[in-house]
Amino acid sequence: MTLPRSSQAAETRYPPLELGKGRYSQSWFLESFLELADDFSETQKAKKRFAILWEQEGCPYCREMHMVNFAIPEIRDYVKQNFEIVQMDIWGSREVMDFAGNMKTERELAKDWKIRFTPTIQFITDNGAAIAGNVPKAFEVARMPGYLRPVHFLWMFEFVREQAYNKTDFRAYVVEKVAAYQAAGKKFPNW
Repeated sequence: MTLPRSSQAAETRYPPLELGKGRYSQSWFLESFLELADDFSETQKAKKRFAILWEQEGCPYCREMHMVNFAIPEIRDYVKQNFEIVQMDIWGSREVMDFAGNMKTERELAKDWKIRFTPTIQFITDNGAAIAGNVPKAFEVARMPGYLRPVHFLWMFEFVREQAYNKTDFRAYVVEKVAAYQAAGKKFPNW
C-alpha cells in the first residue's frame, strides 16, 4: 500500500520504511539492543552525537517528519553523517536498559523522562560522566518536543552538533541564523 506523500516532499527524495500501524523509520537509524549506555559508547567511538527519537502509532507529525524532513537529502545526509538515532515508542513495551543500567519498558522510561509529545527528540550530551546519573536535566543538551518545519529541524541538529547550547538557547540561535541569511542576501531553502 502506498501512502500519499506530503505536498512538500518531492518524488526524488528518500522514502521512509513503513513499519505498519502508522509507524515509520529510516534505514540508517541505529540498530540497537536498547542498552542506552552501550549505544552512547558506540556513538562516541563513531565521533557522532547520540539522540533518542520518541514516536507513537498513528502520529501525524511523526509521519510528516519521516515523509518530509528526513526525505530531504540535505537534512537526511547531515543527520546521518553526524548523529546516531535510536527510535522508541512512547507507549512501547520493549525492555530498555537506561543509562544507569535499570531495565524499564519504553513506556516507563518515557514517563520517567517526561516525554509527553511525539515526535520528541532528546539530544544527549557527549559527556560520559553526565549520563551516568540517568537524569535528563544532566544528560540532555536539547529537546525537540514536537514537529519542526524542515529548516528549523535541520537547525536543531546543527545547534546540537555545533554545541551552540553552551553559548545560547535554540530560539536565539534561530534568530542569529535568520539574520545571517538576510545579511548574506541568501534565500531560505525551499523545503
